[in-house]
Amino acid sequence: MSQGFDYDLVIIGAGVGGHGAALHAVSCGLKTAIVEAADMGGTCVNRGCIPSKALLAASGRVRELKDAHHLKALGIQLGGVQFDRQVIAEHANNLVAKIQGDLTNSLKRLGVDIIRGWGKIAGVQKVAVVTDSGEKTITAKDIILAPGSVPFVPPGIEVDGKTVFTSDQGVKLEWLPDWVAIIGSGYIGLEFSDVYSALGCEITMIEALDQLMPGFDRDIAKLAERVLITPRDIETYVGIYARKVIPGSPVVIELADFKTKEYVDTLEVDACLVATGRIPATQNLGLESVGVELDRRNFIPVNDSMAVLSAGEPVPHLWAIGDSTGKMMLAHAASAQGIVAVENICGRYKEVDYHSIPAAAFTHPEISYVGITEAQAKEKGTTEGFEVGVAKSYFKGNSKALAEGEADGMAKVIYRKDTGEVLGVHIIGIHASDLIHEASAAIANRQSVHKLAHLVHAHPTLSEVLDEAYKRAVAS
Repeated sequence: MSQGFDYDLVIIGAGVGGHGAALHAVSCGLKTAIVEAADMGGTCVNRGCIPSKALLAASGRVRELKDAHHLKALGIQLGGVQFDRQVIAEHANNLVAKIQGDLTNSLKRLGVDIIRGWGKIAGVQKVAVVTDSGEKTITAKDIILAPGSVPFVPPGIEVDGKTVFTSDQGVKLEWLPDWVAIIGSGYIGLEFSDVYSALGCEITMIEALDQLMPGFDRDIAKLAERVLITPRDIETYVGIYARKVIPGSPVVIELADFKTKEYVDTLEVDACLVATGRIPATQNLGLESVGVELDRRNFIPVNDSMAVLSAGEPVPHLWAIGDSTGKMMLAHAASAQGIVAVENICGRYKEVDYHSIPAAAFTHPEISYVGITEAQAKEKGTTEGFEVGVAKSYFKGNSKALAEGEADGMAKVIYRKDTGEVLGVHIIGIHASDLIHEASAAIANRQSVHKLAHLVHAHPTLSEVLDEAYKRAVAS
């Protein structure tokens, strides 16, 4: 242990990123403490990944069992399908409790001190922990900030947590509105539309930008709209924003053109989910005590080794990870950042390879991607002087997908034509979130389609959609 300090490492925030950093720190022999003011496990465990996946699992079963045409094709006939909203909600709550308990116990078992209270920087290598009973200061050779993020609520939208709510309340599934408006068509909006539509709700999706799913590759977004939006009871607005939302019964939503700001229409719905992204929880962290200023979007400035920056230079012994850095607001990215921060604390220089970190939307079917979109690749190619190649393969040509009766889907590989290096892979289809990791490993190792096209995949498996895409890339 470092001489003269209470701990080798103090981590502020016990979300997935802080937890991963703590586990790795212990394995590296560091005496570690973690400070948390709210729920152990942070957003992912309590209000994000974990409960939403439980809801998607249950509602997905309901959707599957209600699809008489699909089941009949497999030779299966069922009577009416019934579900209990409260039991589905309890499934999510019980899973949260289990994962939260497992996370807490793993820290205790490894000897990590869990300190309850609000943690903030109190000077160089000092952390103040504020509780109802007072404040105490602890010292650490190194400090990692992992405060996470909170839902973003645009101006003009009033949230009451009952009729107008964010994903924080939505994952509790306290009721099923007959008609729910979802503001935003990103991951959160798509996943909740999947849950609500499976459970019989009518949906209006409102997207301020001029196309649905603006963050996705265009080919994937078009197919996703055809599969996830059009056949379902979902009405959509694009280029329109909710300039005013008033809770109540009904919820009143005033719509306006996003570009001109002119009034368009007024909706009266039963509920409204605000799924407009997340913002960093970076206030009251005491950063000013060590001369650190947040960037213009209130993220903590860091370099690729996760050192906190002040005027562009690393602040000694101070690190930040997770959503608060604004690099990649994903739970597994936070874990990767935590491990990299600890490695650098231990003197083993590491950087995060964001290019190879995958992402997924757990809709039915799923969407996943790693690397960059075709548009981003072409922009990069123009700047760096190379031509971009694109190869696509389809689930309708995959034996396993056909056997499952789940043939809607596509895999798209984006690569450099000169070297064959894979730049991005995008998948929509059954088990896309599992399939993407082969592509993630390929990008991490800077592999080319020429080598990947000669790998052998088990037959019949869904993984052959990637095999086919790689082979088409080489043949083109």
